[in-house]
Amino acid sequence: MTPAHTNGTTARRSDSEHFPPDGKLRVYRSKMGGNEWEALTKGLPQSNCYVNVLRDAMAVDSLDSCGVYFGTSGGQVYASADAGDSWTAIVRDLPAVLSVEVQTLP
Repeated sequence: MTPAHTNGTTARRSDSEHFPPDGKLRVYRSKMGGNEWEALTKGLPQSNCYVNVLRDAMAVDSLDSCGVYFGTSGGQVYASADAGDSWTAIVRDLPAVLSVEVQTLP
């Protein structure tokens, strides 16, 4: 899968409540142009997680399979080297992450 075939987003309760529903951090992926979505949770906190992911705080690389990266308002940066199938916290204890950019070496 390449980034051109994937849509990704995170969930929040509402426009006024900016944290994951039920305190479970999830990334959602669509391989069907947004018609169907699947929750990706492996390696992400699934209890007592009340962080937000800002619009510019998620990025993908150009590798095949694509890497996906996002930062949270709690100062964590998560990475997935397998297009979102599993996640690892690669940085913790930063200030709120406002933006994430990715660069791969040739």
